[in-house]
Amino acid sequence: MDSVQLVTTKQLQVMSGRANLELAEEIAANLGVELCETNLSDFANGEIHCRFGQSIRGADVFIIQSHAALEERSINDAVIEQLVMVDAARRASAKRVTAVCPFFPYARQDRKAEGREPISAKLMANLLAAAGAGRLISVDLHSGQIQGFFDGPWDHLTAMPVLCERIAGLGEDLVVVSPDAGRVKVAERYAIALGADLAIVHKSRIRGEKSAVQAREVVGEVAGRVCVLIDDMIDTGGTIVAAAEQLAARGAEEVYAATTHGLFSGPAVDRLKNSVIRKVIITDTLPLPPEKCIDTLEIVSVAPIIASAIRAVFEDASVSEIFGGNNLS
Repeated sequence: MDSVQLVTTKQLQVMSGRANLELAEEIAANLGVELCETNLSDFANGEIHCRFGQSIRGADVFIIQSHAALEERSINDAVIEQLVMVDAARRASAKRVTAVCPFFPYARQDRKAEGREPISAKLMANLLAAAGAGRLISVDLHSGQIQGFFDGPWDHLTAMPVLCERIAGLGEDLVVVSPDAGRVKVAERYAIALGADLAIVHKSRIRGEKSAVQAREVVGEVAGRVCVLIDDMIDTGGTIVAAAEQLAARGAEEVYAATTHGLFSGPAVDRLKNSVIRKVIITDTLPLPPEKCIDTLEIVSVAPIIASAIRAVFEDASVSEIFGGNNLS
């Protein structure tokens, strides 16, 4: 009997949810591919449906979704939409399904801070695994150990290269500032990359109040210098604005803020408008409606970084080498 030899070629398919289609299109353009048609729609009762417009059998599928509220959709709608797409890809016989989550949802709920609380970040990882995701990709997790909540590979990217490129143009005598003790390691990596000094704003949270922050002391020399506050996200703006006020009170010449994820919830826009922060630099991991695009805001793109990671995963190459190991802690 004649033997049959089957030579297969690897097939890359990239698709996106509706939460941040602009970012997904830019990622696809960097990869030199077209986004796969998803035909996402809503039933009258709000349930989400999708049907891919082409065969993905045997393909290496990357499903991009920013977990954010947009227009009438909540962050939870974005989560369910990605889960539905992952399940559809698995049932369509994709060889491997990777969930690309530029901003990972519920990441701040990574432990039990008080009794009778959930660990919601673990729940999100479980849901993605149950839906059929064999691998995750995300940018600047709130805490790196969240990767341990997922049993498969989790590529943790960092926006540090694109943010550092912009920060370097702010001045020569830079001080990189951590807005709290928890961000010191991250701020230190930025300081090393930029050849800058490091300072720390010590803060305390008011127990039982989720967004109440009281900044206290500044450790480091900031008087007469250009200070750049580094954080993984700006949500209500309380932490970053309070830290900026402390720096200004201690004689900082200019204060900037650079962060990966711009959530800008609740009073954030008004707080930032009225703060001493000269410019707020964020990335496009999350969509930002026009009413939140304040004059002091500058957005840099993480699309090239995510595209490089997707290409490395598809080609079975190293992701950490893209960042020189700075994405690992």
